[in-house]
This record gives sequence, C-alpha cells and structure tokens, in this order.
Amino acid sequence: MGKQKKTRKYATMKRMLSLRDERLKEKDRLKPKKKEKKDPSALKEREVPQHPSCLFFQYNTQLGPPYYILVDTNFINFSIKAKLDLVQSMMDCLYAKCIPCITDCVMAEIEKLGQKYRVALRIAKDPRFERLPCSHKGTYADDCLVQRVTQHKCYIVATVDRDLKRRIRKIPGVPIMYISNHRYNIERMPDDYGAPRL
Repeated sequence: MGKQKKTRKYATMKRMLSLRDERLKEKDRLKPKKKEKKDPSALKEREVPQHPSCLFFQYNTQLGPPYYILVDTNFINFSIKAKLDLVQSMMDCLYAKCIPCITDCVMAEIEKLGQKYRVALRIAKDPRFERLPCSHKGTYADDCLVQRVTQHKCYIVATVDRDLKRRIRKIPGVPIMYISNHRYNIERMPDDYGAPRL
C-alpha cells in the first residue's frame, strides 16, 4: 500500500491564550468589565421625535399651490415610456402650478445609467426643473428623498418604486404621485388642498 495523502489545512492559526487566561501574569491579564448598576429611582430619559408643527393631525398645512414635487429616477424613465410630458401631466393631475424638483442624488443616478437613458438626462436638465443640492455622503437617492421629506413636509414625492412608496407612506402628511393608466395619479391627497383659502 502506498503512502496516504495528507490534506493541507489552509488558514490554520496557532491557538492563542485568551487575555483573561489565569496562566498570564496579573499585569498582562484583561480586567473584567464592571456593570454599572442603574438606579431604579432615577428618571428614565427617552428621545421622542418632535411632532411637526405643519401638521394638523394628518392634514399638512404647508402643501398648497404652487406644488413642489420631488422626482425620482424611475419616475422620469416611466414617464418617457408612457410618453408623458412631466410638467404638463403634473398640472393636469393637480390642476395647479407644479415645480418639479431634482436632487443631486437623482441627477447622479441618471448620469450613472449611461447612454441608454440620455433622454431622461436631457429632461432632468430642463430649466423648468428646480435643482436641490445634497449635503450628505453617497448618491443613494431613496434615502436622500426620505430624509428630505421627513425634514421638510412641503413636497409631494413622485415615484414608481414600491419600496420607496412603502417608506414614504410611514411619514404622515406626504402625498405620493405615481403613474397608472398612462396618466399621473396622486395618493393621500385631501380634497380641499386645491381650494382657495378664505
């Protein structure tokens, strides 16, 4: 019989002593962590987010014409597929002046999509669109839109993304614009927003 082949063990390490091992000298040993006992009579502090002053229950008092609409990347792409003019279709949906807003993150996302989506990029660079600068790191548009809408509740969010819709529904007083049956529709918009105020 031949010699039995031994398989080599890769990434094997020598066994190391734990820093709490009793064989180590007292000075080299890691001291055990002492748990601080909480005083039961002390008051517990909780951080509760402040309720926005612009909301009257679920009614958002900051929304009114002209409407500022935050546009997501896929909303522009689906509008092109459905052959809809963004500004005109928004005005047909809301019966008021609409100002589409594009954040730097959304612009960066459209630019990353490349040559195939050059029409979307040309639409996004339209002078009727308002550009909003972003101060955070990274170019993930969903987080940027959710964060902006949480801080300032004067926007309507235009998106077709299911996950983003789900996240925005959790924020009270923010309507969502979406595309269905080759036209724009609005979700969670009370009837008396467009009515003139007395």
